[in-house]
Amino acid sequence: MPKLNDDQQILQLANLELLARQVVEGFITGLHQSPFHGFSVEFAEHRLYNNGESVKNIDWKLLARTDKLFVKQFEEETNLRCYLLLDTSSSMNFPEKGTSKLQFSIYAIASLMHLFKKQRDAFGLCLFSDKVDWLSSAKSTTTHLFHLYAELEKAYNNPKANTVTNITQVLHHVANEIHQRSMVIIFSDMLENSLNPDKVQALFAAVQHLKFSKHEVIIFNVSDKQKEVDFNFDNRPHHFIDIESGAEVKVHPSKVRDAYKATLTEYRHQLELKCAQYHIDLVDVDINESYHNVLKTYLAKRNKMI
Repeated sequence: MPKLNDDQQILQLANLELLARQVVEGFITGLHQSPFHGFSVEFAEHRLYNNGESVKNIDWKLLARTDKLFVKQFEEETNLRCYLLLDTSSSMNFPEKGTSKLQFSIYAIASLMHLFKKQRDAFGLCLFSDKVDWLSSAKSTTTHLFHLYAELEKAYNNPKANTVTNITQVLHHVANEIHQRSMVIIFSDMLENSLNPDKVQALFAAVQHLKFSKHEVIIFNVSDKQKEVDFNFDNRPHHFIDIESGAEVKVHPSKVRDAYKATLTEYRHQLELKCAQYHIDLVDVDINESYHNVLKTYLAKRNKMI
């Protein structure tokens, strides 16, 4: 099996279904081989029998083997509703070489969908930038899965140019559309708010809208850690271009690195405080690492909800 954090090998896997299956199967194998048993990874076509329900679907052969009552679980049965929100604004196209933040997020979302399908969880997809571009219902069928894969492939093949982010407006829209308690998972670089305290407050008013409706929220803050967090550029003048606005600046990285990192650290601190206040999981995701932290975070949150 290829190493899924190797850019060249990942890019050879054009089929999202194949990639998602490899990621999830490798992740599950790793869990089973490790001493960590904190997650319930029950993927069989059964669930435990609840006292009082019909006995017509009890698997009597499994009872003979395990001495426990299980009922056969069917396609339409779901345990949880999950909505995946993907930021497709232009800043997600960084870096231009290798796997971008957008591509990484698409691979991660495809893997989560494969995991949802295995666990009989209903799932929906939202593509957004400065507005909601596309929002599906939440279902758990195979047909629905491949429909969403097709939408992800469109986003992969048609990255947006000069498009800004408006997460605040998007979250209010989604909160108004989702009427059943769900898990809302956001993939974004969160860059629209980093220099504007007022926008940070507006963002969390929108998040509070989701929490008021009893939804659980996970924010995967996607970045190229080496470049965007550590600001690790060669010690020579660079020409930087804002992917969203097109603004340009020529600067020596050593002259702005400390100020850049201080501003980012302060923004990050405010983000962490607000997330803790609203009981939101804020997870840093480095596009140069594997997808397993994404899957592990989802399973941890799922186990708390069911």
